[in-house]
Amino acid sequence: MSPITLIIIAIGLGLAGWLAGRAKAWSFQKASPDTRPVARPVYHAWYVAVWVVIPVLAFVAIWSIIAPQLITQSVLASPGAQNLPSFGFERDAWLAEARAVASGNAPGVFNDGAEALVEPYRAAIQRYTWIGIVLTVVIAFGGGVFAFLRVRPDFRARTRVERTVMIVLLLASLVAILTTFGIFASLVFETIRFFGMVSPVDFLFGTFWSPDPMSNPENPDGSRYGAIPLFWGTIFIGAIIAMIVAIPLGLMSAIYLTQYADPRLRAWVKPALEILAGVPTVVYGYFAALTVAPAIRDAAMALGMTNASTESALAAGVVMGVMIIPFVSSMADDSIAAVPSAMRDGSYAMGATKSETIRRVLFPAALPGIVAGIMLAVSRAIGETMIVVMAASTAANLSANPLERMTTVTVQIVKMLTGEGSFDHPATLSAFALGFVLFLVTLALNFIALRVVKRFREAYE
Repeated sequence: MSPITLIIIAIGLGLAGWLAGRAKAWSFQKASPDTRPVARPVYHAWYVAVWVVIPVLAFVAIWSIIAPQLITQSVLASPGAQNLPSFGFERDAWLAEARAVASGNAPGVFNDGAEALVEPYRAAIQRYTWIGIVLTVVIAFGGGVFAFLRVRPDFRARTRVERTVMIVLLLASLVAILTTFGIFASLVFETIRFFGMVSPVDFLFGTFWSPDPMSNPENPDGSRYGAIPLFWGTIFIGAIIAMIVAIPLGLMSAIYLTQYADPRLRAWVKPALEILAGVPTVVYGYFAALTVAPAIRDAAMALGMTNASTESALAAGVVMGVMIIPFVSSMADDSIAAVPSAMRDGSYAMGATKSETIRRVLFPAALPGIVAGIMLAVSRAIGETMIVVMAASTAANLSANPLERMTTVTVQIVKMLTGEGSFDHPATLSAFALGFVLFLVTLALNFIALRVVKRFREAYE
């Protein structure tokens, strides 16, 4: 049974508990109108509902993890599992086919040997489905009875409910932190495995990248895992070319829309500009590959460059810069518009022109927001994959020529993690090492942005 079904049952039982708690709380007032309960009936109702729903949700989370294991163990103990192959991949394939047929997700099995496992799987799924339903009802009933018996006129239900809400809000705020720690821990673990096969010096300072997923994982050639071309391609495309396009255009559009544009024109141009942030990256990739890259190639050939290619870092960087213009423009627009009008009026009163006011008053005062937008745009550009694949190729070249083919870290991560590569091979594990370095770079960019924002905010507040 899907966990969604158990959650729906929990919500239904919680609603029943809510109505029961509310009815009992109202009975207090009817029995003694002169005696006022400590909490309103709605808080008693929510107290009972919380004791019904939260224990059930915790059980559903645990049951969704252990139930598949129990079902598999039950199937393996059945007579039909005696002919299972000993090889792990083939064994898992048979079990997956039988599970899919028993669950109704597949019409039949591909391997004839998995046919004998369908009925044991169907019986085990049905048995543990009923066990899950019964345990859900028992837990909900137990929690509801416990809370219902505590509902009295002198019971401070409001305090308990608000405390529960505070705990839920605290857990919600910790989700992002725990997720970050989980990502960091998984990257560190796999990176350590990779550095046990390949020297960190060869990886961080090598200039040749050509991992072979089919090579012997016990004797990897560390010289093939030099990641400097990938780091350079990421910085060159995402942090140099794209920023050369995005920062001037984004800042100039923000200044025009906030200081010079007619309000009616701003009402049309600003939403149109922000639409760029919602365009799928694959569309930008097609635009780069079919329009921008050929145009750059033709321009280069017109200038006498005979070896110009339709795949280049310049094509990917230019289109990527266009894509992240809204990140720079919107943050700069909001920051400039948020500058107190007293600062602008004071500058005009001192005889400054509009351009001088923008350069010396508005722009410095809005600098924290502008820097935050630029750092957000840089992080977005560094993590882009589709545009680079379609416009700059997957060739790891270490060159300062923007007309040559290049690749980035994210492209190689996708390349290493797709296909049939083993997770025990250094070529596959190199994706985690690249992701770890990219994580540290992004973290450093965010730290620099916070320091810059804090410094200038203190100066202009």
